[in-house]
Amino acid sequence: MTDASPLHREIARLIETAGPMPVWRYMELCLTHPRYGYYIAHDPLGREGDFITAPEVSQMFGELIGLWAASVWREMGSPSALHLIELGPGRGTMMADALRALRVLPPLTEALSVHLVEINPTLRAQQRATLAGIDNAHWHTSLDEVPRGPSIILANEYIDALPIHQMVRRDDGWHERTVEVDAAGQLVFGTAPDPVPRFEVLLPPLVRAAPVGAIFEWRPDSEIMTLATRLRETGGAALIVDYGHIRSDAGDTLQAIARHAFADPLRNAGEVDVTAHVDFQALARAAEDVGARVHGPVTQGEFLQRLGIEARAHSLMAKASTDVAEGIRIAKARLIDGGRDGMGAMFKVLAISDPSLPMLVGFANEEPGAAP
Repeated sequence: MTDASPLHREIARLIETAGPMPVWRYMELCLTHPRYGYYIAHDPLGREGDFITAPEVSQMFGELIGLWAASVWREMGSPSALHLIELGPGRGTMMADALRALRVLPPLTEALSVHLVEINPTLRAQQRATLAGIDNAHWHTSLDEVPRGPSIILANEYIDALPIHQMVRRDDGWHERTVEVDAAGQLVFGTAPDPVPRFEVLLPPLVRAAPVGAIFEWRPDSEIMTLATRLRETGGAALIVDYGHIRSDAGDTLQAIARHAFADPLRNAGEVDVTAHVDFQALARAAEDVGARVHGPVTQGEFLQRLGIEARAHSLMAKASTDVAEGIRIAKARLIDGGRDGMGAMFKVLAISDPSLPMLVGFANEEPGAAP
């Protein structure tokens, strides 16, 4: 195919040489190939990009996340040194808004060192510009590079980009779903010829009775277990915000986004964002398995309302012109409402902490405005 993307051609050559490729490997190459990977070579954010994240919708999102971090710091006993870490920080917008909100607590801002885990050089440059006034900001390519110590970790729309395995149920068991090349040179889905031995014993209850043809997705637990173990050993909490489902179940959620619209995940490899929904029950189980405490999940709308988004929006609108106030109202609705145009129901929020921390703000039955 002469009109195929460079990564499409490279993946096709790999498949023709080594045979069908598991979906997880295809997704990994699409996103992080060292030359053509989507998260290596693109700036995906904003109206001119492929999608808009919650921090880009309104400053209120990052500000409330910052106040949540302040509440956690207090629950930790207000340590004199704290790592504030963001995984996949986009353009640095959420971190900048969070840090601005934290200025109301000088002891906390003095305790902070800021760490951003980012592999995209273009986004790193934008993050440096956004956070130009922050003297103690550091960049890393993985969480393992961040110094150990009491930490608050933020991950907004990060887990959905971690590669998934897809399994397909056949009459003789569960087979790994693969990507193959057809006679026309197109990438197509297939399945490995042999079932994975005894895979059914690993399935969550809702999936065990799935019919032939059903698809079950799973992510390796290693990254979440590493994060949770770190928090259990050194203290602190992580906040995970992403789109997905609360209970583990069957279903195909692999998708691609380009220019704010859905696209075919097997076309234009490396030039579209390939993601899959997050299984929050699986995240919680992995964290609990290593002794961490889990808070939630709750919907993003519920979480932001508990943190006081209504009061913050009212405060901003009171000082704004009519047009700006209407924009704030629309942004608030997008963040907390359900339905097709809202993020409030589709996106879920989960926290993981060391087991000594009590139920964290936003997850218990606090009244709105409970964050400091």
